[in-house]
Amino acid sequence: MHLKIQHFVIFATLCVTVSCKQDFNALTKIEGGQISIDSTHAKNEAIESFISPYRNRIKAILDSTLAYTPNKITKTDGIYNTSAGNLMADIVLLEANPIYKLRTGRDIDFVLLNHGGIRAILSAGPVSARHAFEVMPFENAIVVAELNGTDVIEIVSFLVNSGRAHPISGLQIVLDKYKKLKFAKVNNMPIDVNRKYYVATSDYLVSGGDQMGFFKNNTDITDTDYLIRNAMIDYFKKVDTLTSVIDDRFYIEK
Repeated sequence: MHLKIQHFVIFATLCVTVSCKQDFNALTKIEGGQISIDSTHAKNEAIESFISPYRNRIKAILDSTLAYTPNKITKTDGIYNTSAGNLMADIVLLEANPIYKLRTGRDIDFVLLNHGGIRAILSAGPVSARHAFEVMPFENAIVVAELNGTDVIEIVSFLVNSGRAHPISGLQIVLDKYKKLKFAKVNNMPIDVNRKYYVATSDYLVSGGDQMGFFKNNTDITDTDYLIRNAMIDYFKKVDTLTSVIDDRFYIEK
């Protein structure tokens, strides 16, 4: 009898061991393929019926007229400043300064953006929120960098030598007929190397994007939590007509 019990225990142990054995299957190959979505794929009417109200609402919001521009606004109509660049920089200054002042008690001294960040023109006619998404498709937020006067001098040198009409507002640069710097001013005052300046820009540029490494010299950064695109939309809602032209914020004296 004892022998039979012993055999049963051994048999049960073997059964449990076998049943608990893990299957260590491993992934050995992955294959991928491209599935084209085109006119050969029929619409799912149930899905279409569900999303249609949301799609129509989004289109209505994006395409409703917010303002009007009598002339095309573009980043290619000037050498040192452009109608699109001037509009963008001025909007950032006007819309972000109240937020910055409320948080810090200070005013933004000037704005610097990048020419490449403007991705579309504003054609003559109605202007909508969709246009803001086309001009500024990136999720770039407005930040304000605290810089020394020597860093502002470096900014001026960068702009003079860049060969691109980077958007500025609050900063004036004048070149002589030989394209050498004649003078530069911030808010109509000569640049003081001994003071601090508060420069509004994008979170992309403040990290050194587009070769603007001088922003890394900042002594403080204030994030406004305000997208450039949203500032544009807010501005469009406030004005009836957009007027932006090439002006004297950056030019060569004759």
